[in-house]
Amino acid sequence: MILEVKNLEKSFKKVKAVEDISFSLDKGQVVILAGPNGAGKTTTIKCILSLLKKDGGEISIYGKDVKGRSAREKLAYIPENPDIYPLLTVWEHLKFIALAYRLKNWEEDGERLLEKFYILEKKHTLAKELSKGMKQKLSIAMAILHKPDIFFIDEPFIGLDPKGIKDFKEILKSLRDEGKTMLVSTHILSSIEELTDEIIIIKKGELIAKGSKRVLIEKYGFNENATLEDVFLKITEE
Repeated sequence: MILEVKNLEKSFKKVKAVEDISFSLDKGQVVILAGPNGAGKTTTIKCILSLLKKDGGEISIYGKDVKGRSAREKLAYIPENPDIYPLLTVWEHLKFIALAYRLKNWEEDGERLLEKFYILEKKHTLAKELSKGMKQKLSIAMAILHKPDIFFIDEPFIGLDPKGIKDFKEILKSLRDEGKTMLVSTHILSSIEELTDEIIIIKKGELIAKGSKRVLIEKYGFNENATLEDVFLKITEE
């Protein structure tokens, strides 16, 4: 077990955003975090990353509290809207990450990542001049540079054209093959179904189902040809 979340709680004033959510991730898993709009997906991710202060519960990485620097350095976040600075170049973004994580001799890795994501020729281009897909690839390169073990990815396919979606799926496959763990929050289940080991479904801040596609199909009596989208819609309608 690489990540464990126990009884996570988070409220905004009197509104319960996340209530008693528990789950765990194993090394090398690709897990979807799914739910209707406002279900608490992004809040859950941000609490795990300590971007939001949780009200209750425990979060541990390799058995260590996520608040510790050594634990947090095992994590990476790829937000729905790439966290890009318009007046920095592509290379300056990587340099910023290297300084933040006190990386040494990172330049070769940086160039290799840019080449891998087909943006090396944009190395000295200002971020404001990049397309949506290129910004997302830069965001991924920034997340990978410090070599984390767990990736939290929020709505990766929103705003991408078919080629962008295909490219992103290839990146996810590459990370999976390297043994990285990924928790992916997305509405577009069909785009990642083939890569998914498990799905966690939340609704109104509560965990209502989790397990592999096969487990959920058997539990809820679906036809074996049902898609993850079929499973998700049925469970969230109940």
